[in-house]
Amino acid sequence: MVTAFVMIKANTGEADRLKESIDSIAGVQSVHIVAGDVDLIAKAQVETPAEVKEIAATRIQAIEGVEDTQTYIAMD
Repeated sequence: MVTAFVMIKANTGEADRLKESIDSIAGVQSVHIVAGDVDLIAKAQVETPAEVKEIAATRIQAIEGVEDTQTYIAMD
């Protein structure tokens, strides 16, 4: 099992809508609106690193209102 955290920067005023859209993606376990350099953090648990790429680089980045993402794969 691969666990990854995706940091998401949203366009102004889009965090609530993005949270709902991201939470509906298969493999995403949770999404939180946070304070700091990013607006949301999503936790994904999938079988392969390729599935992490699909979620972060294809699905999340394709949502209108997503400005940027950074993905971190857990090592433990």
